[in-house]
Amino acid sequence: MGNLFCCVRVDQSTVAIKERFGKFDDVLEPGCHFLPWCIGSQVAGYLTLRLQQLDVRCETKSKDNVFVTVVASIQYRALADKATDAFYKLSNTRSQIQAYVFDVIRASVPKLDLDDVFEQKNQIAKAVEDELEKAMSAYGYEIVQTLIVDIEPDEHVKRAMNEINAAARLRVAANEKAEAEKIVQIKRAEGDAEAKYLAGLGIARQRQAIVDGLRDSVLGFSVNVPGTTAKDVLDMVLITQYFDTMKEIGATSKSSAVFIPHGPGAVSDIAGQIRQGLLQGSAVEQQNLL
Repeated sequence: MGNLFCCVRVDQSTVAIKERFGKFDDVLEPGCHFLPWCIGSQVAGYLTLRLQQLDVRCETKSKDNVFVTVVASIQYRALADKATDAFYKLSNTRSQIQAYVFDVIRASVPKLDLDDVFEQKNQIAKAVEDELEKAMSAYGYEIVQTLIVDIEPDEHVKRAMNEINAAARLRVAANEKAEAEKIVQIKRAEGDAEAKYLAGLGIARQRQAIVDGLRDSVLGFSVNVPGTTAKDVLDMVLITQYFDTMKEIGATSKSSAVFIPHGPGAVSDIAGQIRQGLLQGSAVEQQNLL
């Protein structure tokens, strides 16, 4: 109907290319335009000025001979003041952009190891953007943004990288566990040593108290009972302790003590052996001093 009344409508964010008898005549802005077809005027086509996006998947090889697929996202748009260049100079804009992306990526990635490709993806995107900006500006297009949105190594390589990472983490965990066990063992040993030290102090104090008690008992008994000697008092103390021990053993219902043939008179023999040992020890010590 518009052609019948020589009128044409151009939508927003779009321009129309007007030709007259097949030759470029004008760029029609958004709105309604009078187009007398009877004198050879016609619309050759429409050109959108909206931002467009093109995702390009490029397979290449890294410096360490790993095949990787790089996915680049190109955001571009046609310039209104260069609409004629954008409409007439390129027949397939997307294929042209894709060719430049392939060229830059396949020239950049083979210079890097796989790990460096992941770390320097921004530099790769910048190189692609600079090359596209320089090439596409001559055709009336602006490159707004270039992004490297994905880097996909071969599946076997990804699995190997994950296994390496897992092994490294397991090694760290094992080291930490061993260090924790080491600390526990050290603390346990320190506690055991402290306990034995304190037990030794307790035994030493106990023996010192026994010696002091025996000395006081002997001296007190000798003073209060005239005619007794220290030997008599010590024999009596040992016999008393002997019967106290027998009493405690007999009071226990589940005793595991083993008895050997003996008698109360053996206490005197034990006392004599103790005294004899002390005398011999003193004699040896005096000889060593001499």
